[in-house]
Amino acid sequence: MFGKATRSRPQAPPGAAAAGADWSPYPRLEDAARVYFLHADVALEAIDGVLGRRRVRGFTLERVVDLTDAGTSVWQEAAVCDGRRLILWHSEELADDTAPGGTVLDSSVQVLPLDTIGHVGMRTLVGRDERGGRVDRGVHLVLATATPHELSAVAPEPGSALPASAKLRPEAFRFSKSLDDGGAGQIARLIAFGRLMGRLVPGV
Repeated sequence: MFGKATRSRPQAPPGAAAAGADWSPYPRLEDAARVYFLHADVALEAIDGVLGRRRVRGFTLERVVDLTDAGTSVWQEAAVCDGRRLILWHSEELADDTAPGGTVLDSSVQVLPLDTIGHVGMRTLVGRDERGGRVDRGVHLVLATATPHELSAVAPEPGSALPASAKLRPEAFRFSKSLDDGGAGQIARLIAFGRLMGRLVPGV
């Protein structure tokens, strides 16, 4: 869906490693994406096209590697806040026998005004190290909107005279990091991102 970026690719930041390296030491979105994403050019082009001249206030990155019958599949996601919008990019490799290499990259971007987010919830798992010092062992962040995402029927209790009802689940975006999945640096970055969203989302 997105063409190759026309601008020249900058040099990787000092100490950059192969895709999948820890992105948490890099405060700039571009540097973090280039050390973490397999398809950084696609991600940055999609995000920059929406971001324009607005400044990135905070971001978090995620990638999941799945082993399937067709081989290895990589799912990648970026959540970026520019102070008034939440920009979500994600990609997934899809099997396509007609494409060279047998796969294509499904890349998509979604933009949400911050005033459409009605709930910011963050749960932090706090532990202690061997010396008794505090250690953040994990964090779960939920950003929920009022947009209906799923409507399911709820059957009444047996023998109840009440009619069947419906349960509405709003659209929600979930992010998580742990010591095993991302490490302490990415936990800290996600906590900072969650706190930023809590400060900026109107009415929260």
